[in-house]
Amino acid sequence: MLTRYYRDLLNFCLRKVRDRDVAADLAQESYARVLSMQQSGQVILEPGALLRQVALRAKIDLDRRAALRQHDDIDALDDADQPVSPAYLQPEQAYASSQAVDAYLETIEALPPRCREAFCMYLFDELSNQQIAQRMGVSLSMVNQYISRGKIACAARRKALDHGQ
Repeated sequence: MLTRYYRDLLNFCLRKVRDRDVAADLAQESYARVLSMQQSGQVILEPGALLRQVALRAKIDLDRRAALRQHDDIDALDDADQPVSPAYLQPEQAYASSQAVDAYLETIEALPPRCREAFCMYLFDELSNQQIAQRMGVSLSMVNQYISRGKIACAARRKALDHGQ
């Protein structure tokens, strides 16, 4: 039934977009939408008018998507206008961060074994001081001392890193 409206719809779309390929795509999209409506049980009294209306809405959707995709060619921008990645993705910053992580790990490795064990459970396993005390079989105050010692060592390393030492 709808096939007899194809030529009229294609000409309508061609007048709207002035591009034969885009007009054919709009016509096809319109037919698909109207056929879907028909198959869902909707009664279509004026198929030609409905097809044109659906095509008009499909063109509006197409224009909106095109507007969202409009942008300058990134290769045509001057170096000063090129988008810059965040500082943490810059090679120098990434290298400095990895160096800092290595320095902190060295600091933690230099702690006495029991202190290092408690501090790692606190820092990496996120266990409470009470849980660490139970696992290690030591008092809560001893765990507090171990964790404090680890924090002090890391703070001293941070201070050294901040001053470029």
